[in-house]
Amino acid sequence: MSEEKRTTHKRPLSEATPEEREAYYRRKRERARRKRERELRRRALLAFSILGVIFILVFGIAIARLISGKKSDRNSSDLAAEAVSEKVVSASSVSPTPARKIQPAEIKMTFTGDVLLGTDEAFDYSTSMNAYYDTNTPDYFLQNVRSIFQQDDLTIINFESTLTEETARNMELFAFKAPPEYVNILKDATIDAANVANNHSHDYGEKSFTDTKQVLTENNITPFGYDEVIVKEVKGVRIGIFGIYELDEYGGVAPQVTECINKLKAQNCDMIIAVFHWGNELEPYPDHFQVELGHQAIDEGADLVVGHHPHVVQGIEYYKGKTIAYSLGNFLFGGNSHPTEMDTMIFQMTFGFDEQAKITSQSINVIPCLVSTTEEYNDYCPTIRQGDGAAATIAKIDTRSQQIADNYSGIEAIYNSSAPDHRVRISQTGGAGTSPSREGEAVQAVQSTS
Repeated sequence: MSEEKRTTHKRPLSEATPEEREAYYRRKRERARRKRERELRRRALLAFSILGVIFILVFGIAIARLISGKKSDRNSSDLAAEAVSEKVVSASSVSPTPARKIQPAEIKMTFTGDVLLGTDEAFDYSTSMNAYYDTNTPDYFLQNVRSIFQQDDLTIINFESTLTEETARNMELFAFKAPPEYVNILKDATIDAANVANNHSHDYGEKSFTDTKQVLTENNITPFGYDEVIVKEVKGVRIGIFGIYELDEYGGVAPQVTECINKLKAQNCDMIIAVFHWGNELEPYPDHFQVELGHQAIDEGADLVVGHHPHVVQGIEYYKGKTIAYSLGNFLFGGNSHPTEMDTMIFQMTFGFDEQAKITSQSINVIPCLVSTTEEYNDYCPTIRQGDGAAATIAKIDTRSQQIADNYSGIEAIYNSSAPDHRVRISQTGGAGTSPSREGEAVQAVQSTS
């Protein structure tokens, strides 16, 4: 029986009915969709495969590290146990970590009163500091005291001006600035650090403040103040220094004092110096805000407190074995051609340190000076006083120191010229070897440095 072979012949799409063409395109679209889905599934499978491999690798590494860490912990425990065992057998076989050591040293620090370079542009030029600068060299201004700064270990000033080319002054009664080149006056005198936290630091705006800090820094004079603390290492001793501007808040800066001291403690400082810009102008005695802040600084860890701003010298107080010099007066002061008080001082303290950089001794040396070579007017050349003039300045400091003692501490002033040879007599001490003492007779000390 023969089988009839049947064949199917496809018609051209052009001969198809509209329904047949629609069905054809629908099938074609469906095939394309299925093809895209297959490609997407293939790519997804490939991606998941790659992620799986990565996960396995990461998991494997983590497990390996965990096992290694546990093994290390076990080894550390074994080693610790062995170390303990060795200590039990022989305690002397393990040496303790050596403490930080330095060579025992004495460090002499020098502080001056307000240093204000330049002038107020409203002042009479002919009697201004700028006129003296224009007719002299920079070394004129500190020529009579430069050797003192050069012979110490650390010289710190209160810099109460701006070194800037800015022209827009703040709306204050007085605004001071000097050309940046005036920094050579300080550079030549080997000034090491400058407090810039005071009421004239922004006399020509924020830019004048940043300009001043930059100029000082570029000339190896380290600025500090406000929230910027510094550490100076001298003979292996880490000396922390901070500056506080108290005038705007009158006692409200107590938290800032704490913050600055804590910053310096965190930097492992061996001693801390607090510098305050505080008090009332032309007042010979500190107000209670000054005393409270000075005492707070020492209570919280400062070893020395030095103050500025009143433009007159104030007394020196001995508090809990530490020294507070409330105001050093003016010094190189371009802010007034005829200051109310011409007396000033160079205040020095010498600290002894042992091998652990602990303070073992401290002594005070006050060098009485004038802000000028003459008492008649300011020629902007601080000068060491001699003879009766030196004795008069010392007597003034003594009287003002005793008033502080009478008002606040109930003990004899730290600086009292009625003591034999002008030496300190103190009824309260800060521990063996730490009570401040005067370095010889004031007048003789002055004459020996001239």
